[in-house]
Amino acid sequence: MRETAQSVWNSCLKFIKDNIQPQAYKTWFEPIVAIKLEGHALSIQVPSKFFYEWLEEHYVKILKVALTKQLGEQAKLVYIIKMENTYGNKIPFTEKIPSSNRSAVKAQEVDIPLENKNPQLKNPFIIPGIRNVKIESQLNPNYSFENFLEGDSNRLARNAGIAVANKPGGTSFNPLLIFGGVGLGKTHLAHAIGVDIKDKYPEKTVLYISAEKFTQQYIDAVKKNNRNDFIHFYQIIDVLIIDDVQFFSGKSGTQDVFFHIFNHLHQNGKQVILTSDKAPVDMQDIEQRLLSRFKWGLSAELQSPNFETRVSILRNKLYRDGVEMPDEIIDYVAKHIKTNVRELEGAIISLIAQSSFNKKEITINLAKDIVEKFVKNTKREVSIDYIQKVVSDYFQMDVETLQSKTRKRHIVQARQLAMFFAKKFTKASLASIGSQIGKRDHATVLHACKTVDNLSSTDKQFRKYVDDLTKKLSL
Repeated sequence: MRETAQSVWNSCLKFIKDNIQPQAYKTWFEPIVAIKLEGHALSIQVPSKFFYEWLEEHYVKILKVALTKQLGEQAKLVYIIKMENTYGNKIPFTEKIPSSNRSAVKAQEVDIPLENKNPQLKNPFIIPGIRNVKIESQLNPNYSFENFLEGDSNRLARNAGIAVANKPGGTSFNPLLIFGGVGLGKTHLAHAIGVDIKDKYPEKTVLYISAEKFTQQYIDAVKKNNRNDFIHFYQIIDVLIIDDVQFFSGKSGTQDVFFHIFNHLHQNGKQVILTSDKAPVDMQDIEQRLLSRFKWGLSAELQSPNFETRVSILRNKLYRDGVEMPDEIIDYVAKHIKTNVRELEGAIISLIAQSSFNKKEITINLAKDIVEKFVKNTKREVSIDYIQKVVSDYFQMDVETLQSKTRKRHIVQARQLAMFFAKKFTKASLASIGSQIGKRDHATVLHACKTVDNLSSTDKQFRKYVDDLTKKLSL
């Protein structure tokens, strides 16, 4: 029976599939179309020039072995590259390049339409089919490890970030997921890792992008029928940093494309760094297959800084800005603004500004005025410590009793209510809530929340506890 281009290519694919990773096969060989067979020359169509270059660079040996098995020692492979211009209109053209003669490429290349050669196009909007275009990292050099001060609230995340920066893709922290509430430094830490990697490994391609921007690019790529080029572009990144990954919630198309990009990067030893406002276990409307991959590496939480760390942050900020301030004022600001670093720095900037513009001396009274206005105008974020104090006062016990290991019913219920409200009013993970309320685990917190829900619907007195505490914590 006379062989066709398709039958020869199918035999090649069978051999290739047995010898490479499944995801690599899916990414780089499934999109290829067999076009024609002329003697010992097989013509295949690939989606872009970048695609051809990647095959030649990474898979030329296995292609040669596979084709030689089917067509003999004289076998040749001819690429037909189908490209599109930037306006979305298909402009097919052919470019015949024997894989055994790389030096013939430049002489036989057909010019790419000028629309695709725009030197102003920077990452991540460059056309992936064009090589030698500098990829801008989108990193902010002002965010560094030096000005991300270490404390109990961020030690794990910061040290994991340093480990990743020292050996991107070479640690068990891949992916590294940094999560926590608003203004605690997730974006700062993500940038710091990227900046440090660029400093240590200038040859590596590092890219920072928000999940929102990534989603918009994907939508644009689908509209322009450039989905494959979008995927191929992100698959050449060495260190991919995606901020606010919870933005993918409910967006099945974006999740699907990120799933394939993530798999490719991970399998090829590339580093993925993600930030989120919640732990993977608390993410809603994210596919399980994606969540399971988020858990492959390390999920490190950033918590609200304690008093000592807040003082250190303020002193560091003042030092960098060349401003001196009395210790009592620094301590006052640190004591009264507890929720997050962004508010803390915002208050000290407001204090400096008021002093400069109004030519006032920085006094404790001025600090009180600024802090009072700042706290009043800022949406209050209830802390776990505050919740424990309110619940303990309500049941006329101290916080130590609430956190104790006693199994007395009224104390257990108070502890369960504290856990329930911590879950309701804060963005802390279940594990973090448990560790702060008597060093319990996340399963205990989950059980407590279910118990409170059940008792609220069956016990009138317990329902009153919930209503009263809700009012107190909502003031």
